[in-house]
Order: sequence, then C-alpha cells, then structure tokens
Amino acid sequence: MLTRREFLQTGAATAGFLLSGADAPPKRLAIIASIYRYLSHAQHIGDRFLVGYPYAGAWHKPAIKVVSLYVDQKPDGDLSGERAREFGFQVYPTIAEALCCGGKELAVDAVLIVAEHGDYPRNEKGQILYPRYEFFQQCAEVFRRSGRSVPVYNDKHLSYSFTKAKSMVETSRRLRFPVFGGSSLPVTFRLPELELPLGCEIEEALMVGEGGSDPMDFHALEGLQCMVERRGRGETGVKAVQLIEDDAVWKAGEEGRWSKDLLISALSRSDTPLGTDEAEGKPEDLVSSGQLPKLVANPAAYFIEYRDGLRATLLMLNGALKDFNFAARLKGVQAIQGTQFLLTPNPNVTYSACLVHGIEQMFQTRQAPYPIERTLLVSGILESCLASKMQNHQRLETPHLKVAYQPPANSTFCRS
Repeated sequence: MLTRREFLQTGAATAGFLLSGADAPPKRLAIIASIYRYLSHAQHIGDRFLVGYPYAGAWHKPAIKVVSLYVDQKPDGDLSGERAREFGFQVYPTIAEALCCGGKELAVDAVLIVAEHGDYPRNEKGQILYPRYEFFQQCAEVFRRSGRSVPVYNDKHLSYSFTKAKSMVETSRRLRFPVFGGSSLPVTFRLPELELPLGCEIEEALMVGEGGSDPMDFHALEGLQCMVERRGRGETGVKAVQLIEDDAVWKAGEEGRWSKDLLISALSRSDTPLGTDEAEGKPEDLVSSGQLPKLVANPAAYFIEYRDGLRATLLMLNGALKDFNFAARLKGVQAIQGTQFLLTPNPNVTYSACLVHGIEQMFQTRQAPYPIERTLLVSGILESCLASKMQNHQRLETPHLKVAYQPPANSTFCRS
C-alpha cells in the first residue's frame, strides 16, 4: 500500500500533469491501428481519448486531441470513418501521413499503436503475426527524418519475436523517446489491493487463469511478472522456461513442481469457479479430490526459472475459472499472499480506463509508469515457452532473456 508521503507525491504529480494539460494546448495524438471496430483494442483505448473515461469516481476527459488515424484493415463494422467525421480528424492511407497529418514533418505530440485484432497469419508457434514491429519502425523513421521524436504507447506485446521487440527498445533509446507497452492486468484493480513489498524474498509464486492463445497467455504472464519483479534487488531476467500440457500438468502437481497450496489459495480469489455443484466449486475439493482434470480439457503449465533462483508457475486451466489470480509465499510471512486481477465486463471494461490513465500520464510527462523492460521480458518469456511447446515440451535455456530492470517504487494498479 502507498505510504502517506508516496500518496501525496503521486497525487501532486498527477495533479501537475492534469493542470498543465488544462492550461496548455491539448497534445496532438496520432492513432495507428490494425482495425478500429466495436470491442477491438483500438476502439477500447482510442475512444477513451475521444470521449474520456471514468477514473477515481469522476469522468475524466484527457487534455489530448486525436488529430489523425491510420487503420491497416477495415472489416465489417469498421468505425474509423464514423469516428473521424464525428470528432474532426482525418484517416490517412499511410502511417507516415498520419504522423505528419498529410505534410512532410512530424506533426503530432504522441503516438498510440494498437495492433491487436484483425486478419493476420500465424506462425508455427501459433502466434498471430500482428505488425507491431513494422508499425513502430515506420513511426521511428518519421521521427528520424523529422529530427524530433514523441512518446509512443504500444499495446500488449512489443512483438511476437523477442529479437524484434529488443530492436524496438533499442530504437527508442537511440532516438531518445519514451515507450510504454503491455496489457491491462498490471494496472487493473486488485482484490484485495495487494502490493508486495519492494525487496521481499519470494519463495514460490503461482498464477492461474484461462488462456490457450498467444494474446491471453501474455496477459497472464505479465500479471505474474508485475508481482514477482518486486523481489530482491530488482529483476535480473530468466534462466530457463518450459511449457507442458495435458496429463503432464497434473503429474507435475503430484511431483511438487507446482504448489497445490498456492493453487488452492489462487482459486479461492476467483469470482468465477466453474465446478459442477457447490461441493466441486470449493477450491480444496477441486484440487485434492481430482475434480480439476474433469473440468479442464487442455491444461497447460508454464514453468519460469529466474536467474536469481526464483521459480514461478503459470497454470492455464480453461474450464475451471474465467479470471486471473495470483498467490505467493514470502519468506518470514506465514500467510500466503494473493489477489485477483479484476477484469470488469463489456462493454465498458473499466480496466482499460486504468490503462489509458497510465498512457495519458506518459504522453503528458514523457515518463512511463513502469520500465519497458517488463514488457520486453514477458514478450520473450512467451515466445520461449511456445518454442518449448514446439520442441516436445522440453526445458529450454534462455540466455537471451538476461533482461534486468528496477520495478517502480509503487505498483501502478488502480485503487478503490
């Protein structure tokens, strides 16, 4: 939890950027999207900058003006033309034109890249080849040519490829612009409002959720990472990973590779237990009486070995629950620590408002709420786990995931 001093500092900083935004002309924003239709990520996030969003018990309208939009695909239900007419901006045929508003030089103060959803191919690992890297590098080329750069938010993974993701971070460093990325799980509400102490010693950690797809598994892995990064002296990277499936998941539990006690605790945080009756809905019964294999058709376990010795597990248990929950044992703390990452339902999905609040802060202050290395590391963890799946579920050494960073002093989740 925030100390009084941290709360006052955070409040003053937030008030400062909001007041400066009110006194100055609004920042000019270009949106670069794969698609823009109802319930797409671009609509969820982009519309927040057009009409505002609920935050801290009030309706907040960002001091940011959308001035241009690029849309890669326009399927049935496309909203790009309708939004442009209603809010007075233009849809451009290329990314460069959107960033230059039809001119020859960069003409915006911030860029929002949302390449999630749309008709794109998959690779052999099952990853959807969203063109996030390509969109990002086209923006960076405009920056380079113009001799000026602006903050960029990149939704979800940096890329399906760790090599491309690392190149994106290196580009941002070379051209000296802040980049922020990732999913909504680290910033959404937590039930309860758990913040692990900085420098704590985590003995074991477990995340449980639903998934089975590249985008959903990224959500869960980043939720896990935003909790475990607060251990020790900061994040040091990942030594090895393994992804196993089906009966091997239950066998690993019997062998102690993942903790049944942590799973029971995590399931106890869930609001969506899917047992077939009241008895089977009890977490202890689900885990100890063998009911989980009856509910979960295709279980998966992601094993993550960190360079400092921590071992963490992500269990994807479709059919047992429909939310994401975390549990961990801390050295010197008797009770298991746990929380639910609250994801409110459509159509308002207020957790995306929590994310947009962080994006808005970054656009105004040029300071990302947390290091981009978190998103870079999780992008690499996911790719490597999927490679393990393709290679007969082998344990894979990951020397390339030596990604070190310091977590933010205060966790950046929304608080009641």
